[in-house]
Amino acid sequence: MTSSAPKSESLRILYWRSEILRVVYWLYGEGLSDVVDMGLIRQYLGVDAGEDLSEYVDLLVEDGSLVVDGEWYALSTRGLTEGEAQWATAFTDLVHPVPNECNDECWCQSSPAEAEACARTRRRTATASDLEAGKANA
Repeated sequence: MTSSAPKSESLRILYWRSEILRVVYWLYGEGLSDVVDMGLIRQYLGVDAGEDLSEYVDLLVEDGSLVVDGEWYALSTRGLTEGEAQWATAFTDLVHPVPNECNDECWCQSSPAEAEACARTRRRTATASDLEAGKANA
């Protein structure tokens, strides 16, 4: 059993659904493979040899997230959308603007409070940089 997988069956179904969709979406998105077999899924998930994922993959086929052709699986339109959402959710904490690099996706574009906070941060950073530059030139 994979140590990070939950013990209760209902949570295991949710866990493996998310993990499988994420890995199949990642392989597709990176251009590594449009179709996958169970071996490739297992390899990229790094599961123990005793972990049987076929039940969870079958559930994804049943609900229309994956399509199957023999031993090969591919994301359906629904699976693409769900895989993208799973991937985005997994990395939500890591995906945000870099400090002092504002663009159309910067948080400061979403609300006046964020714009004010962003401007304060830029002013503090600019002032600190000016002070450091002055020390370097002295």
